Amino acid sequence: MSKNVDKLNKRGVKSSYISSIIGISLVLFMIGIVLGGFFGLDDVQKRSKESLQADLFFLPEMNSSDIKQVEQELKTWYQFSEVFYVSPERAIEEFTGEDQNADNILEIFEGDNPLPPTVGIKPKEEFATIEGMRKIKDTLLLVYADQLDEVSYDEASVKKVNLGFKQFIFLFGAVALLLILVAFALINNTIRLALYSKRFSIKTMQLVGATSKYIRRPFLWQAIGIGTISGIIAIALLFGLFYALNNMVDVFEISFGFQNFILLVGTLISIGIFITFISTWFALNKYLRLKLDDLY
Repeated sequence: MSKNVDKLNKRGVKSSYISSIIGISLVLFMIGIVLGGFFGLDDVQKRSKESLQADLFFLPEMNSSDIKQVEQELKTWYQFSEVFYVSPERAIEEFTGEDQNADNILEIFEGDNPLPPTVGIKPKEEFATIEGMRKIKDTLLLVYADQLDEVSYDEASVKKVNLGFKQFIFLFGAVALLLILVAFALINNTIRLALYSKRFSIKTMQLVGATSKYIRRPFLWQAIGIGTISGIIAIALLFGLFYALNNMVDVFEISFGFQNFILLVGTLISIGIFITFISTWFALNKYLRLKLDDLY
């Protein structure tokens, strides 16, 4: 009879921890969706910023070889992710686009290409701001004062890229914070329920002389293990979802840089470990303080 009772108790404990892992994994999965969107948005923001372009227009007396020499010099500048020479032929192709024939434009100007050779520059992410672009423009006009006529870029696009992503970042941050608070409450209740089945074992160890530190140690290590396993399961579910969306929905694409990928994995596992550890610590303290009669 006692063996059957022990088996039932062991099953109950195992099932409670399995249900804890499942519950915590699902909560971390929801947090991961928000954080994944945030980190994915960060990569999109970087690509959007580095796609901004400024065009350098030169004085009429500058020939192609002189302009190409400036292009090579600008490639050594740390502010730029890309510097490229735009010939008059390429310029008129970009101007007309795919829907129009460049020859029609040339006929209007009697065969003469009205567009001059230019140099295009794309700033690195940290310089793709209103202040950064203005500083780049002022520096270029100062360094190449006797060669440049104008530095042109779309200031409205620079404002739009920076302001739009700031709004999204604040939104994602607020949602993530709310989810973490909800997760703490849910995981805390889950851990308390899991430890409830072991309250008599905890009190028995205490009555035979075990110190609080000795009693806590296995439970806290178990909490770290549960948090780690739950975090890994949540990450697997999360990237499974992103993979499915990227392959099944044509207009949907989420990508991560290596740094953001490591940051997302580390953040989810850290949140899982931290919340389970803290919840286990406080739940253990509660049962350690209770009197034997209060356990029933």
